[in-house]
Amino acid sequence: MHSSANFRGIVFMCLAMVSFACNDALVKSVTGAMNTGQIMFVRGLLTTVMVLVIAVHFRAFRPIRTILRPAIILRIVMEALASITYISALGQLPLANASAIMQALPLAVTLGAALFLREPVGWRRWAAIAIGFVGVLIVLRPGPEGFTTAALTVVACVFCTATRDLCTRRIGSDVPSLFITVTTALITTLVGAVLIVPFGGWQPMSATSLTHIAIASILLMFGYQTIVLAMRDGDISVIAPFRYTSLLWSVAIGIFFFSETPDSWMLAGVAVIVGSGLYTFYRESLRGRKAVAQRSLAGPLE
Repeated sequence: MHSSANFRGIVFMCLAMVSFACNDALVKSVTGAMNTGQIMFVRGLLTTVMVLVIAVHFRAFRPIRTILRPAIILRIVMEALASITYISALGQLPLANASAIMQALPLAVTLGAALFLREPVGWRRWAAIAIGFVGVLIVLRPGPEGFTTAALTVVACVFCTATRDLCTRRIGSDVPSLFITVTTALITTLVGAVLIVPFGGWQPMSATSLTHIAIASILLMFGYQTIVLAMRDGDISVIAPFRYTSLLWSVAIGIFFFSETPDSWMLAGVAVIVGSGLYTFYRESLRGRKAVAQRSLAGPLE
């Protein structure tokens, strides 16, 4: 039964990653025709409608004052900033490079949990985090040519997304996930609407662009749902490493649809980031098993 749960979790995680990779590709395909604000608004509008229908069905709504909790407010702000930074960078950066930098997210979450949530992190994981961020620098390519504004914008997105995930941990279990998703999607959509004019104004949308955004919205929703399903059953230490499959999809899509060729800097940086991330997952699994063993030993004495 346990191996079956792990297998389901792995399948759901892989489905989530291919959904996110395809969403990124579709968004990248329209960045030349629409500005960041317009993309956020149109995609957000479609996503909000879909999530709203689901939330109504499951009666996931709570009083409006629930949104005023500090953790929820900060989470929404970070989600909006993550969308702005990542979509802005996608139009200027190869898809594989953007995805490679985003692979540092688990390391950034572990770093944030240690610094702000006081979660215990041993010297080995601190070393893995440091080495992982060296990998990010390798992807950026040392020197003026590599440190572009777009690349640094993705780095900013990593920290915004990590802060969002840490805020999610601080939200009480009395607040349904669907309620958080609805409010986040709605406010991010409104932020996109506000940014349309400052970012260049509304551009006419072709049927192709609108179709790409619509499919991206569906894939985004599917990805969010499957990643929740992936993390509910089985061992996180077994399932979580499969998030790196998104990089394989991003590289393949970049090669076949955007004629992008990964360079040696990117491949070397990816190897360092993924290796550090996998080691971090391994150390976290050891810590989790040790905690379970200690509780089992302490049980009969209570």
